[in-house]
Amino acid sequence: MKIGAGLCCFLPYFHYLCVINSYCNIDNQSINFMAELKNPIHEAERYLQNARQMLSDKAGKDGDYYSDRKYVKIAGHTAWCGVLVALDGVLGIKAGLKRKQRLEFKDYQEAVSKIDNKMNRPLLNSYETLHKVLGYDGNLRYKIVQDGLEEAQNIIDWANKHYQN
Repeated sequence: MKIGAGLCCFLPYFHYLCVINSYCNIDNQSINFMAELKNPIHEAERYLQNARQMLSDKAGKDGDYYSDRKYVKIAGHTAWCGVLVALDGVLGIKAGLKRKQRLEFKDYQEAVSKIDNKMNRPLLNSYETLHKVLGYDGNLRYKIVQDGLEEAQNIIDWANKHYQN
């Protein structure tokens, strides 16, 4: 066996490692960004900001209504996912799940009511507005969209008060 025979198989991999290494120079700013991503409250805020950005950039507000249902649906779904990320970080109810098992809305309601029963109404409103009315139906009314985003922000703020690092 020739010594160079194995080297030809290793060279593409070595080149790949060199390319990846040149792109992955990690500095303090990147480390801080990665730490923020591990904080579910910061991540939830990022989801909500993305939803707002999508509405302002692509949904096209025309008077009291948005003009593009597609982007209202995407923004509603994104905001609802942000609420779930915040709740997952606070409630810790995903820890007991089996692989590929999903939580239902009632699981979130039960877990929230154990901490603060007054949050069940805002949670239900957020679910119905963001997930159903915006995410599925794509309701274009500006006031409804803003009420849903405000409710999401309230839940994320509540989660932030109860979040333990």
